[in-house]
Amino acid sequence: MAKFYITNSIPYVNAEPHIGHALEFIQSDVVNQHHRMLDDDVLYLCGSDENAIKNVQAAEKAGQDVQSFIDQHAVEFQKLADSLHIHFDIFQKGSDAKHHTASQKLWELCAARGDIYKKKYKGLYCVGCEEFKTKDQLNENGECPEHPGKKLEEVEEENYFFKLSKYQDWLLKLIETNEYEIVPEFRKNEIVSFIKSGLQDFSISRSNERAKNWGVPVPGDPTQRIYVWFDALNIYQSGIGFGSAKQNEIEKYNKWWPADLHVVGKGIIRFHAVYWPAILHSAKLNIPKRLFVHEYFTVNGQKMSKTLGNVINPLDIVAKYGADALRYYCLAKISPFQDGDFSEEKLVEAYNSDLANGLGNLVARVAKLCEKNALTVTKVDPKVSDSSKTGGYHEHLKRFEFNLALEELWRDIKTIDVELNNKQPWKLSQDEAVIVLRECVKGIRDIAYALQPFLPETAEKILKQFSGNIKSQPPLFPRIEA
Repeated sequence: MAKFYITNSIPYVNAEPHIGHALEFIQSDVVNQHHRMLDDDVLYLCGSDENAIKNVQAAEKAGQDVQSFIDQHAVEFQKLADSLHIHFDIFQKGSDAKHHTASQKLWELCAARGDIYKKKYKGLYCVGCEEFKTKDQLNENGECPEHPGKKLEEVEEENYFFKLSKYQDWLLKLIETNEYEIVPEFRKNEIVSFIKSGLQDFSISRSNERAKNWGVPVPGDPTQRIYVWFDALNIYQSGIGFGSAKQNEIEKYNKWWPADLHVVGKGIIRFHAVYWPAILHSAKLNIPKRLFVHEYFTVNGQKMSKTLGNVINPLDIVAKYGADALRYYCLAKISPFQDGDFSEEKLVEAYNSDLANGLGNLVARVAKLCEKNALTVTKVDPKVSDSSKTGGYHEHLKRFEFNLALEELWRDIKTIDVELNNKQPWKLSQDEAVIVLRECVKGIRDIAYALQPFLPETAEKILKQFSGNIKSQPPLFPRIEA
């Protein structure tokens, strides 16, 4: 049994979750569930990024104290996961005392290597990214490409800096040799190019005045707070016991670290592919093994924006269409390696054509014929498959090609449908019909087993229905009329 430690990126909790958060939750959960299917020993972590300036500003705007504000929104992200049938083994909050202790320890380890120093600095700061920006990182309008239309803050203060430049050659070798593997390849090439362009030391603290006294205090300097990314990345470690003096926490950390996979969006790749491994190497800690970088959602062809009013709350979509309908759309109709577009119209179209008319119709037809012919089959263990499918499906999942894995399953659905139409068991004697239907049932159970990481609720219903005495059930996906 292999150990597999997987993490989501840690979302800011300055607002309620949007459809992009659901996309990442769903993608990473498929990887999580696939490894459980393979009988690996899996730990799945997420958390809430709570020590950001944007959280302080959002709380002030809402007229709430910061702790109450972030606690409220952290719960919303956990509710989103629950609604999507996603279970995090650990949800680590950034304001938690044990996380503060862990982040201060990480700081002290880097300082002991001589990699932290203090200097005065002046630069342009993007609150949205929580990062100082150089001019070559801005668009033609002098704005952050991730947050167009938002004015950058000009900040001048004395901060602590991390010696990132010291690790340029080491980082280049780390990435080029795939010791720390970045998927997809074009994102790896982007990082290699970034490193070769020359790395600059970066600020890892901010003044109490600018941080509004919120965040993790810098060890030995009560006038400064640890920079949000330095502490937020460390949630991947603090959540599994890093920094604790308790023996059980130390054992937990030693068992699970390093992470086998970080799942992140393209907008935060540099933090995970450059800053994070350098900080860990400085602290003499192990480096994560793999980084999967996914693309973004647009909404009805436009970038999500509060100004445009097109930010979609995924909880509303789940309430309207069901969790598995949203999971299917995010996985089947979106390539992980290209920006995809979300619209309710497209979701309904996929729901009707693939779920209602495709999978749902096949299951209903076969179940009705089985009931008519009094077919009883052996009870099925949802954890054990009798499927011979060991090729493309698993290979696609290892490469995070969720849409291609589902294409394979939908080809299998069509194959069973064609066989059913060709052999016409409704025209055969009962003995002959049962032979045909047993093959159909086997195929459906194999599909349901393979669907477990993708559509867990649907897979469970199918496996239960096609176990023992098979009966007709209400439709899995009632057709949605326009």
